Order: sequence, then structure tokens, then C-alpha cells
Amino acid sequence: MEPVAKMKRFCKAKPSKITGGCVRVGVFPKGSCPMNGFRLPEVRTIDEADDYGPRKSSESFEKDTLLTSSDDSVSLPKEICVTHCMRSLTAEEYTRAFQSFLDHSTEHQCMDQFNNKELPNIVASLGNGKSTINVLGVGSGTGEQDLKMIRIIQSKHPGAFIKNEVVEPNPQHILAFKDAIKNSSDLKNVSFTWHQLTSTEYEKQAKEENVEKKYDFIHLIQMLYRVEDIAHTIKFFHSCLDHYAKLLIIILSGASGWASIWKKYRHCLPPTDCGHYITADDIKVVLEGMGAKYQVYDCPSVWDITECFIDGDTTGGHTLDFLTGTKDFMNTAPLGLKQQLRQALGQPECSTKKDGRIIFRNDLSMIVVSS
Repeated sequence: MEPVAKMKRFCKAKPSKITGGCVRVGVFPKGSCPMNGFRLPEVRTIDEADDYGPRKSSESFEKDTLLTSSDDSVSLPKEICVTHCMRSLTAEEYTRAFQSFLDHSTEHQCMDQFNNKELPNIVASLGNGKSTINVLGVGSGTGEQDLKMIRIIQSKHPGAFIKNEVVEPNPQHILAFKDAIKNSSDLKNVSFTWHQLTSTEYEKQAKEENVEKKYDFIHLIQMLYRVEDIAHTIKFFHSCLDHYAKLLIIILSGASGWASIWKKYRHCLPPTDCGHYITADDIKVVLEGMGAKYQVYDCPSVWDITECFIDGDTTGGHTLDFLTGTKDFMNTAPLGLKQQLRQALGQPECSTKKDGRIIFRNDLSMIVVSS
């Protein structure tokens, strides 16, 4: 899951139904889109009308020669080709790869550390003594992080009633969220409302119905990778904040290994329907352009990727699939591409070595924006 990179050129990805997790992929059909600090990428939003099948490119991948990156420091052999065997992950395949990522990374532990150490002070001033705290989660998935945050808000506002609204397009995730609530007897004085919509659809519906509801706490956890217009989305939800309110954005840190890998290799892979790669650095540019007041909490997170260097290893295969957004990358990628990617993954800008293991930097940034 999720921050540093900027993409210069406007590129679109196919809408996705993948909604419950930390999407990392951001590849481009052909050529390179250099990162810079001045122009944000636009990404297609999730569309429930899409099927779960893999995206088909408008161009054949067979013998599609990789182009040299526009970054002068990056040079890939032109003889390495993306083969027709390579394709992006389906939703089911992505889910398996993502679960493997969670099993071998500290992503959720990283979020828990932030929740326990920093979030109580952040939410203490919400509402300035109001008897009802309005919370909005956007792209909440199965609600694991949402419920942890609600409990923290409860602890800082004893006796207050919490109205929690959820914007989540995946019906299976909403059902899982509801099941989690049924098994949580400690959630008292809390109401839940679900909107089976994408963030874009939610905004459109609110404007059509002329609804100007304000919230005391809004969180966007690892979901900005898949919105159509990042800057517009942030501005909209910031405008939904009430007085004494906070907007929390959780996304990949610019210091993470993802930034280095995708800067060099994102154009070497099949198109994916999972969105584009961005980091906290992109978000900071938007917030500064808005003149918004914000604070960044950088939270270290790691991912053991040792097995991805072992041919035929199942965990290693899932690791490479998640890293590249490619089905069975270990067996379908050209040998040269696989060798170069593995070499890059072992470099200091991506990973460290500890006790014979290769530990990838999966650092997150928690950005808290004031109303």
C-alpha cells in the first residue's frame, strides 16, 4: 500500500475496481513520463462498470522496445522488450499479491504506530467541544483503519456522538466493513452511513443535490493514486472541513524505495488499471499551492523482499507481481528486464541488507491538513 514523485505528462489509466489496499503501480503504455515538481498527474477514477479482466493495450506489446528514460541518469538497454506474455494483474490476482505484501511488510504496523503516538493529539481539538463529531472516510476498503481511528476519537471525546460516513465503491469491501462492526461491541454512540461511490461520484452527487455537509475529520488513506484529478480532489475534501477540523492523507513517502524503482522502470511494464504512482511530494505541492496549513509525519515502514531474488519461489513471485503490477513477472518478463529490476531493488536507494535479508524501504507519510 500509497510520498515523492511527480509526473510531467498527462497519462490516463483504465478505471479500476481495485479499492481495498495500497496501490503502488503507475506505469505508462509507452515511452517515459519524467518526474518533476511542477505538474501533477491525472488518473482515471474507479469505475464500477468495469469488468475484472486485465486491461488490453491499444498497442501490441510484442517487440515493443523499451525507450530510454528522459532522466539522463537512467539508461536502459533498448534491446530489452516488453513481451506479449506480460499483462497487468486482475483484481483477484492483485488481492493475492497485496496480501502477500501485507504479510511480509510493516505497513499496517506503521499506521498503528502513527495512530497510537500522533493521532490522539491530532483529533483532540476536533469540533472544539461539539457534542457530535462528523467523520468521513474516503476509499475506506474493509474499514480496518477506520475503526481504529474511530476508537481513538472516542477516547479523546468521551460522551460525544460520532457520525461516520464511508465512501467506498467496492460492495464486497462494504460488506466486510459491516461485518467488522457487528463484531465490535465497543463501538457505542457511533452511527455508520455508506456511500457505494468513488470519490468523484460522491462529489458529483453532493453538488447535484446541493449538499454542503461539513466534517470534523476526513481521511484519505492510500487512495489518491486512483483519482482522476489529484489537486481537485484534495481541494474538494478540504472544502468539506468544518471549523476546528482536520484532513488526514496517508500516502507513500518520497524517501521510499518505490520512488526510485518507478522512476526508472514504470515505462517498462504493461499498462495497468491500478492508477499512477505519486508520493507525498506531489501532495505537498498541491497544498502549498492552496496556501493550506499542514504537517507531515514521516513513518518508517519496511518490506522483506528477499524471496524475489529466488527463481521459482512463490512468495518471491507475489513480491515481483506487486512491485510491477504484472502477472507472473518472474516467468514472463524478459531476462534482461528481470535482472536489471532485481539489481535496482538491491541498491541502497531502495533497500538495506539485514541478517542476510533484503529489506525494501516502504516508508509512508501522514499529512495532516488543518481547516
